[in-house]
Amino acid sequence: MATSQRLRRVPVKEHARVQVCVRLRPGVGTGQGQDAPCVRGVDSHSLEILNWRNEMETMKYRFDAFYGEKATQKDIYVGSVQPVLRHLLEGQNASILAYGPTGAGKTHTMLGNPDQPGVIPRALRDLLQMTRNSSGDEWKYSVSMSYLEIYQEKVLDLLEPSLHDLPIREDRNHHILVPGLTQKEITSFSDFESLFLPASANRTVASTKLNQRSSRSHAVLLVWVSQTQGWPPYARRAAKLCLIDLAGSEDNRRTGNKGLRLKESGAINTSLFVLSKVVDALNQGLPRVPYRDSKLTRLLQDSLGGTAHSVIVANIAPEKRYYFDTLTSLNFAAKSKQVVNKPFTQETLPDMAAKRPHEDSRDAEPEAKRLCFEEENQTPLEDKPLSSLIALENLEPAVAQQLLRLEALEKENKRAGSHGPPLLNTPRKERQGLLKQLGETREKLKVLEERQREMEAKAAWNKEHGPAPQLPPKLRKKAVVLPLQKVQTPKKKTQEEDTVTIIQQKRRGRKRKTSILDSENKAPTKWEMALRPDLLARGKENILALLNTGSEKDLTALHQIGKKKARLIVAWRDLHGLFEKVEDLEKIEGVSATQAASFVKANILNSLGNLLN
Repeated sequence: MATSQRLRRVPVKEHARVQVCVRLRPGVGTGQGQDAPCVRGVDSHSLEILNWRNEMETMKYRFDAFYGEKATQKDIYVGSVQPVLRHLLEGQNASILAYGPTGAGKTHTMLGNPDQPGVIPRALRDLLQMTRNSSGDEWKYSVSMSYLEIYQEKVLDLLEPSLHDLPIREDRNHHILVPGLTQKEITSFSDFESLFLPASANRTVASTKLNQRSSRSHAVLLVWVSQTQGWPPYARRAAKLCLIDLAGSEDNRRTGNKGLRLKESGAINTSLFVLSKVVDALNQGLPRVPYRDSKLTRLLQDSLGGTAHSVIVANIAPEKRYYFDTLTSLNFAAKSKQVVNKPFTQETLPDMAAKRPHEDSRDAEPEAKRLCFEEENQTPLEDKPLSSLIALENLEPAVAQQLLRLEALEKENKRAGSHGPPLLNTPRKERQGLLKQLGETREKLKVLEERQREMEAKAAWNKEHGPAPQLPPKLRKKAVVLPLQKVQTPKKKTQEEDTVTIIQQKRRGRKRKTSILDSENKAPTKWEMALRPDLLARGKENILALLNTGSEKDLTALHQIGKKKARLIVAWRDLHGLFEKVEDLEKIEGVSATQAASFVKANILNSLGNLLN
């Protein structure tokens, strides 16, 4: 059986904010002058630093955790790093990043020494132990690793060193990949040591005035955790752990860098500047985040604003000579804790719905028909003939002809038997056209069914209450011109004048005599209308009949009735019964008495105008 893979992403319940902790390394030197401390801890979450504008003041920072000079490697690992590892067993990415100026202790925090192992060896030991304890019948785990450095904007493999600059790519699922990077499987901590220790020796380091072994590149350890389910649906999960030891920002005036060291320092500072721009863009919600401006930020796209549970360990030095480097690191750490990532569990499920190649044609016909209609987003054909839904004489000739043609196609499809349905044997473009035509026909039939039900309801009402007069359609577009001139001399009344009498109101204030010529050339300020009682009653009867029997479409033909009010009228009628009088419209929620009176006046005028014409 041929199977394909189907990717499924399961987001976590809540977004994960980047966790930031600060580590203050112990002071060195005499403790006087430039060696005097400028930073001190307040509690387990806060610290304060001198204000360089006024040394009598301090500036306070608060983070997820603060580790003072007496904190051990174990304290940092257990407090901030170890809780993140559990997400890897759930198929979610994680990232640990060490940031800070040169000489602040980043490499010591990440690597440590045999007596005080750092974050990387402790994390790998615990992760391998967790996968061994969790492996069983349900899930089986495997762990592999890669190790690289970014040196002067070149991605270099540390497991198998070469001068070849590796590219950074993004796959269709938006995962960051490094094609050609060596990946080794590890089953125990001894396997990890045998690969990692020689690779660490390949990392580029050099001596500066501030550090005997200064990192001249950013080192990134990638650890992949793969999970495979032991029984159906045989899901697979993949998670990635990034452990990043960044090179420190440098002030070349204090490091004394020249030549190659100066070029290395420029590349390091540039990439860290782009990293700061990425954090600023994420916090400001800018449409473009400059990940591609640096190889470092491109590789860390999952860690900042991406899909990983991230922890940043900001390392700082207490001495005054590092004051501005320390202040810059604290500001970066404060901005980074506002970044929010969106982790998710990534699962790959085998697709069992692939077509079997060696099935009998009769057995394959229902499955093929189902796959055809699923592909075209259509439902299977109904067994009931289309013409039985409504009488053919009620259809338009073109629709009736189309309906009979489709029914003939269905009958031919059924007679074909095991030779395969004609719909499936036709070319793809023609088959799509037939299915689209069938869907349009069914939509037309639904509209005709609704019209027939409305006609039957009207016929039943007319049988019980007598025929109801209908207002002419599209009354809104018909203009009714009424006489607006005042009659000066008595004369024989015409039918129009007997129907509608126009009375001119007095102007406000002082009376003014006007001639007939003036009244013809100048429109009066305000008019009011008086109708014959018998015609008024007849007009109200016509409107009441339409309110009680008309559909939503018929009601929208009335003045001041839109789709919303038409739905309200039909709903009120279904709930409370027929309207007893036109003025009952004000009982509908949202229709005031003034609106009801205006509605009656407007529609009676149009009804009478139709009678006069």
